[in-house]
Amino acid sequence: MVHVHRTITVRTPAQTVVGYLRDFAHAESWDPGTVSCTRTDTGPIAVGARWHNVSEFRGKKTELTYRLDRLEPDRIVFVGSNKTATSTDDLTISEQDGTTTVSYHATIEFHGLAKLADPFLVSRERRFGSST
Repeated sequence: MVHVHRTITVRTPAQTVVGYLRDFAHAESWDPGTVSCTRTDTGPIAVGARWHNVSEFRGKKTELTYRLDRLEPDRIVFVGSNKTATSTDDLTISEQDGTTTVSYHATIEFHGLAKLADPFLVSRERRFGSST
C-alpha cells in the first residue's frame, strides 16, 4: 500500500477551493501524474459523479474510474479503481484568516499480482508525491 500526504496553503476562500477541487477533471492541473481526466456522467457534480482518469507512472499509462465518494464543505473524497488498484484521494479543507489549507492524503492499494510490486512502488510514489 502506498500513502502520500501533502499540505498546501493558498490565499483563496475555502468555498472557492472546494468548488475547484470537487471537479476531479482539474486533477490534470494539480496532479503531475494525470495525463487526462474527463467526466463520464452529466449533471451537477455530486456524490456519485464519475471520471475517467489516465495517469502515467514509470512510463506506463494506467486508467482508473474515479467516483466522488464524499462531498462536504470541508472534505472531498474520490475513490478510483481498476483491476489492479484502488486509489483514494482524501482532501480536507480548512480556512482561517483568509487563508485556506488543503490537506491531501492519497492511498493506493494494489490487488492481485500488483501487490508483489508494492515494496518497489512505495519509495517511487513518495518521491512522485512531493511534486503534487
